[in-house]
Amino acid sequence: MGFFTDLKDDLSQAVNELMPAEAEEKNAVEAAGAERMGQTERGTGLDSSDFMESSETPGSEKQEYYSSEGDAQKKRVSDEVAVITAGMTINGDITSEGSLDLIGNVVGNINLLGKLNVTGCIQGDSKAAEIYAEGARITGEINSGGSIKIGHSSVIIGNIFAAGAVIAGAVKGNIDVQGPVVLDSTAVVMGNIKSRSVQINNGAVIEGMCSQCYADISAADFFEEIKKGKR
Repeated sequence: MGFFTDLKDDLSQAVNELMPAEAEEKNAVEAAGAERMGQTERGTGLDSSDFMESSETPGSEKQEYYSSEGDAQKKRVSDEVAVITAGMTINGDITSEGSLDLIGNVVGNINLLGKLNVTGCIQGDSKAAEIYAEGARITGEINSGGSIKIGHSSVIIGNIFAAGAVIAGAVKGNIDVQGPVVLDSTAVVMGNIKSRSVQINNGAVIEGMCSQCYADISAADFFEEIKKGKR
């Protein structure tokens, strides 16, 4: 029996000498697993923050979202120009970041970031950076952050709001312009005009009141200062 026992020990020693690296790696893995298991059982191992950190993708960035109107991105006006040709009728609202050449008919509201050129018909409100109407028929409010030009033979039934206006056609509605208003000799206006200044050419017809309420000088304040002897 002693012979076989010694032979078994010699074989085990020979195997260990042939594969020392694998044995050491196996022992290290087993020791690390035992140590982690012991930490988990003792309650001193990994906590929730460790898992949260490890779950993030390396190099990823957090996106921030803003809900306030001041942080909203401003839209940029497009250079594209859409065309509604003669004989075409659009039933519904139109919204675009570009401009529009309207030769046909639109039954609905128009809202553009660019310019609106009208030689057709609109039944609805129109809003654009600049509006030019020539031989047009528009029933609805017209609103522009820039200038508005109502050319000869155009008929507008609705109020006009703009920074400046040149009118050579017919308007039935109030005109509220922050800047100057020019009424050409062929203009026919039935409504009140509020502006910074008014130029009325010979031949223009106005049925309504004109007020330069946006002028730099207030007429009421002017006469009040005269009354107090300041002028």
